[in-house]
Amino acid sequence: MTTEPTATRSLTIAVVGAGGKMGMRVSNNLQRSSHTVYYAETSPAGQQRVIDAGRSVTDSATAVADADVVILAVPDIALAPVSAELVPQVRPGTVVLTLDPAAAYANLLHQRADVEYAVAHPCHPSVFLQRRTPEELADTFGGIAAPQNVVAALESGNEEKRAVAEEVIRLMYAPVIDVHWVTVKQLAYLEPTLVETVACMVGDLLKEALHETVHTIGVPEAAARAMLLGHVQVALANTLKGDNPFSDACLIAMDYGREKIIKDDWKSIFNDDELDRVLTRMLHLDAIKR
Repeated sequence: MTTEPTATRSLTIAVVGAGGKMGMRVSNNLQRSSHTVYYAETSPAGQQRVIDAGRSVTDSATAVADADVVILAVPDIALAPVSAELVPQVRPGTVVLTLDPAAAYANLLHQRADVEYAVAHPCHPSVFLQRRTPEELADTFGGIAAPQNVVAALESGNEEKRAVAEEVIRLMYAPVIDVHWVTVKQLAYLEPTLVETVACMVGDLLKEALHETVHTIGVPEAAARAMLLGHVQVALANTLKGDNPFSDACLIAMDYGREKIIKDDWKSIFNDDELDRVLTRMLHLDAIKR
């Protein structure tokens, strides 16, 4: 069951990078809110996307000047220079909200003691979500029709600012089931380690295995795809929900797969130095500064 926020105050929200992929997604939802929203975008192509969506482009300095919440919807590698330019211009008490934890964990954001920093990342609609409409079925990413959860971090302990951040988070990622609050470091272990290093990699591995089955073994693609997609659901339901036990033969095949594919030390990705290593690659850094 989703819970939509009830506006208890009138907020001014600035979306920086409003013409980018995520900027457009969150802007589409914020545009339907009762709050005042400014859309800032520097690239000509991005500006045209904002205009085509029926929104006005505001220069960044004007957009953030009176904002209660500034959403930095820009790529992680751009957050350091963008925050260095704009954070000094915001009012004391402003919530600066980023959409991924990498830059926050790596201490790339320009810091001010009188500004609140939050991170919020969508979980995307669950594979086990009971979808009831064609719109929900089509919304695999979330933020349109299919309900999703969000994981967020705001470590100052300021409950008032967290409530403001959550109100905006529920609007921009709507429809939202719940917002789960964690630390920035925990969020970084969720994304990238759990869901990109592991889950997305496994998804890509499945795609490669399907290709080999079709193009090396010669199984008709329709048959191979049908077998794979059905068994992916069964595998996830059995392992993550405990729906049914695997057969003894399947367990033997699973052990063989681990021996052939998985490294013995794979759990080292949950060590802090490995988290730093993957983030330095993603952010094109020499090292994570503490």
